[in-house]
Amino acid sequence: MMKEQLEKVIIRSDRAGVFYGELVSKSPLGDKYAVKLNNCRRIWYWAGAASLSQLATDGVTRPGECLFTVVVSTMEIMGVIEILPCTPKSIKSIESVPVWKA
Repeated sequence: MMKEQLEKVIIRSDRAGVFYGELVSKSPLGDKYAVKLNNCRRIWYWAGAASLSQLATDGVTRPGECLFTVVVSTMEIMGVIEILPCTPKSIKSIESVPVWKA
């Protein structure tokens, strides 16, 4: 039996920032959402996309200049105000960005 593949998304929260990962669940939380992501990375800085919309559609053109953190197996983010589904093109690009560590 094949494991169901989760949709890969970029989310933006009102206080915690921007994240990329596999959407496990979303629940209403006032006028926002609480979202659970698997295999999640915080997107601290991106280069080569004008907006999150372009990042979710096209990915980045300068992956070596981006700052994306290590992968966290599961994360819950509160206050989510935007959920953008990623295209196969953007997934390939985002996942090619090297891990940013201190």
